[in-house]
Amino acid sequence: MTTAAQPSGLTALEAQLQQDLEFLELPAKAWVPARTHHGAPVRDVVVIGGGMCGLAASAKLLLTGITNVVAYDAAPAGLEGPWVTFARMETLRSPKSLHGPSLGLPQLTFRAWFTAQWGAEAWQALDKIPKDQWMDYLIWYRKVLNLPVRNNVRMTAIAAEGDLIALDLTGAETGRVYTRRLVLATGRSGLGGFAVPDFLQGIDRKFWAHSADDIDFSALQGKRVAVIGAGASSMDNAATALENGAGAVDLLIRRKQMPRINKMTGIGSQGVVHGMHQLPDAWKWKFVDYTASTQTPPPRSSTLRVSRHANARFFLDCGINAVKQQAEGLVIETTQGALQYDYLIAATGFTNDFNGRPEFAAIAPYIRSWADGRYQAEMGAARTSMLEAPDLGPAFEFRERQPGSCPLLAHIHCFNDAAMLTHGKVSGDIPAVSAGADRLVRGIAASLFAEDVEQHFDSLMAFDTPELQGDEWVDSTPLLKQENAL
Repeated sequence: MTTAAQPSGLTALEAQLQQDLEFLELPAKAWVPARTHHGAPVRDVVVIGGGMCGLAASAKLLLTGITNVVAYDAAPAGLEGPWVTFARMETLRSPKSLHGPSLGLPQLTFRAWFTAQWGAEAWQALDKIPKDQWMDYLIWYRKVLNLPVRNNVRMTAIAAEGDLIALDLTGAETGRVYTRRLVLATGRSGLGGFAVPDFLQGIDRKFWAHSADDIDFSALQGKRVAVIGAGASSMDNAATALENGAGAVDLLIRRKQMPRINKMTGIGSQGVVHGMHQLPDAWKWKFVDYTASTQTPPPRSSTLRVSRHANARFFLDCGINAVKQQAEGLVIETTQGALQYDYLIAATGFTNDFNGRPEFAAIAPYIRSWADGRYQAEMGAARTSMLEAPDLGPAFEFRERQPGSCPLLAHIHCFNDAAMLTHGKVSGDIPAVSAGADRLVRGIAASLFAEDVEQHFDSLMAFDTPELQGDEWVDSTPLLKQENAL
């Protein structure tokens, strides 16, 4: 920024936000009956993840009057999500004007936060949002809404405890906690983890890393580095290696041409946001399959960030057949011949195969995926990444592979990137995360109310605060009887 931030502007914004919330009577009054289990308090909802999706979900829950909520994140405060850890781009890809997690509140938008500090002129001059500044905004979002996020806490196991969910925790908070609903706001990694190609199995980790690893780029100074892929993370990792003095960086790209058109951005609309999840399954599959086949291009700025280095090379039509480890590096056998490198970065994305995650061990065998009958051959090609996607209900809840095998799943909500095939891009990306949080919380609120319906009816019958005191009228019926007697 060309001018210093103005704290007074932010103070005024926060005051306006509080007034808006007051005018809208938000947060709504708490309405979920309290529960205990063996004397211990039971949470209404536990959110796993304190990144953007976890914050949006927590905020929407509180605003809806579901107040007995806590979010846990394994990272230290200020390091939640990818923005200042493994996201190595310079700026966000999303347009600066998108509403993000603001939940329909103008004073909660990034634009309001930015303009309050640097002014309208600086906003007009801003091109893309620097990723570190987006993290600063999310930190403010958490603070101004007083969201109940607890850091340095990791969930290690999920188990059923009657009709409750038992969670084992370690870290800053340890032991077992109970909750009625669980939201998995676990980001890009979804339910699985890194997608690692078979050709890297058995290769010593000192010679390679996944693009989401904590990579010591300074150690790559003067090294020959290969980066797999042509997506945004490929470019960002290649650029970071080059900027840290790598001797040479080659992008090994299987496609014969670089993807150039961002198809889904081209049709972005509220129709897509609210309509995609209600389409027939064949149409959902068709949209996601097509965008996977055309592939999302890397941002122009990220690509130029690589190509401006004379020691960067783009190898197209360069599929990898095998990787062989040598004493001092790797030999990568490609469709363009054998190539030698000191280090390899696999920008190969993530997987939805949750069977390898120990914290999901108790529920993974029972979770229904699209491979369990929802996908039909006539829909198109059977992509593994899509077949692994969980088959979710209307509020992002898991479904059972065999009915009755694990009723707990109906109370666990998959509010992360793995939900995309069922729900569209509303639980992982910036543009529609507010719509996703709204859909999630509407479903949770409805299910909690239905589950407690007897208590709510008892409350209805027990309510006895009169609006009328009895002195507001006179019963004229006796006079009518006298008149009729005449």
